[in-house]
Amino acid sequence: MSGYVVQAGEVEARPESGTAQARVTIDRSSGCERLEQRVLRFGPGHSDPRATDDRQEILFVTNGRGVLHSAGAEHALEPDTGAFLVPGEEWAIENPGPDDLELVSVTAPCEGEERSKVTVRFADQPSLPATPNREFRLLVNEDLGCLDVTQFVGLIPPGRAPLHSHTYDEVVYVVEGEGVLHLAGEDTPLGPGSCIHLPPLQEHCLENTGPTPMRVLGVFHPSGSPASKATEQQD
Repeated sequence: MSGYVVQAGEVEARPESGTAQARVTIDRSSGCERLEQRVLRFGPGHSDPRATDDRQEILFVTNGRGVLHSAGAEHALEPDTGAFLVPGEEWAIENPGPDDLELVSVTAPCEGEERSKVTVRFADQPSLPATPNREFRLLVNEDLGCLDVTQFVGLIPPGRAPLHSHTYDEVVYVVEGEGVLHLAGEDTPLGPGSCIHLPPLQEHCLENTGPTPMRVLGVFHPSGSPASKATEQQD
């Protein structure tokens, strides 16, 4: 499989119990064997209880505010908040309204966890360098006790970096900005809500064609650094 890209808005929204609806954007049917990405939307009110079953679940708030009820406590949610849910955990969302609360969820097998914290805010994390002029902030990773999956937000300035690949399996969600995905000899337009699967060792490049930084949410397995590369073409 050479990769996959889809716009979340083009995926059927399936109502779930209570206030929730889900769009399954990336899963086994699109060639991603270990990770499953969904876009969840919660209307105003208190959602029905949900369960992680035998997988870990990594959340990221794209729009709205509310409360995550998990691990016997309440955790404030706002845009750019990440959350780490462990296998066998029951959770629910309380949305005071009037707007919907939207989350990007990624589930994965769990080979071990030592959770120390449920939520983390982008604003509280340090900025780290990737390639020249690119940076990222780690959200859910081993620092929170998530031992085999990494969640980060990357900032891509206008322009294009060289084609490169990673050793890990990754799903990406474009939070903000416009651009082009260069993948497997094809160029695909990107915008907010674009969902991407990048298999291990698949060369690719996310080009920012807009005037401001593009922000992307990445989740990959096994855990590591977004700055690490298996290959990179030279200019």
